[in-house]
Amino acid sequence: MLEKDVSVALSMDRISRCTTRAHAGHRRVSRGTALAAVSLILAGFGLAGCGGAETEQAAEPRPVRTVVASNRAADQARSLTGQVEAVNEASYGFRIGGRIIEGLVDVGDRLQPGQVLARLDPQNEQNALRSAEAAVNAALANVNQTRNQYERQRQLLARGFTPRAQYEQAEQAMLNAQSQLQDAEARLEIARDRLGYTELRADAAGVVTQRRAEPGEVVQPGQPVVVAARQDGRDAVFEVPAAMLSALGGSNPEVSLVLTGDPAVRATGRVREVAPQADPVTRTFRVRVGIINAPEQMRLGSSVSGTVVVDSGPVIEIPASALTRFNDKPAVWVVDPATKMVALRNIDVLRFTPATVAVADGLKPSEIVVTAGVQALHPGQKVRLLEGGL
Repeated sequence: MLEKDVSVALSMDRISRCTTRAHAGHRRVSRGTALAAVSLILAGFGLAGCGGAETEQAAEPRPVRTVVASNRAADQARSLTGQVEAVNEASYGFRIGGRIIEGLVDVGDRLQPGQVLARLDPQNEQNALRSAEAAVNAALANVNQTRNQYERQRQLLARGFTPRAQYEQAEQAMLNAQSQLQDAEARLEIARDRLGYTELRADAAGVVTQRRAEPGEVVQPGQPVVVAARQDGRDAVFEVPAAMLSALGGSNPEVSLVLTGDPAVRATGRVREVAPQADPVTRTFRVRVGIINAPEQMRLGSSVSGTVVVDSGPVIEIPASALTRFNDKPAVWVVDPATKMVALRNIDVLRFTPATVAVADGLKPSEIVVTAGVQALHPGQKVRLLEGGL
């Protein structure tokens, strides 16, 4: 009995210990579960806190650099390439037709007034001159004869030995002979002039620029044989588009000229002549710019570059970094000064350079334009203007 009681007591003790361990384990499990739940709740609050931070960060105004649009006088430099030509260029041609037997000048030769440039075959004109001289001699002899007859009739009429009708016939014959002499003398002068026309002479100093006929050719009266530039000034000649011509207007601006082959050679000029009609092929207008004190290096035919500064009136210019695209057109971000919100606006570009953009339409003076950070903006976004602009 005693042993049974001892056994039962031991068994109860083991059961009590197991129950105690079970309760302890259950308490540990419950405590762990509670800690895990608290951790999950805290983690949730942490995540919620992070999301709130991001939302607060996204809601902060984005810093941007800006510029205030304003009108400014825009001086625009425009350049064209042309060539140097003479102010006056003469085309020399014979005043009569004939065959050239001699050409006495070449391209580039300097001319002096009265210098012979070319000669025609003078044989026909020499023959005409001899014929005119003979006609003058015959007319002169006829005048002498009729004058003698007139003098005799006049003396006889005074003595009453001849009728007045015969006297008047003698007088009329003398007058006709004098008229024929005058006609013969005039023909002689024409013949001498025509013989002189067989020599082509320069009427002023200059330089030969072209030779359009060679010895042996038969030329017509007035046909150009030699072209020479007279030494009374030089022009820079340009083919100017109509748009640029209208920009020049009537201001007659100063033109800066640079020799294309040697930029160190410079000069200035003024517009001297504008063609009244456009070239039918190129649709450009020929503009002649008189070179003031032309350097010797700017020879006839030299290539020059002409630059003129044109006042195109007040325009709005903004930095090129402000430009973006919207609806496949140029656009800029404009800041509302009251709400500090941005909006896209299309603009019309007048012209642009790598640094600036001239706006023809779409902006008004005093409007605020974003110049940096344009790619990270969206319509209605709030921005913070940085100091210093641009």
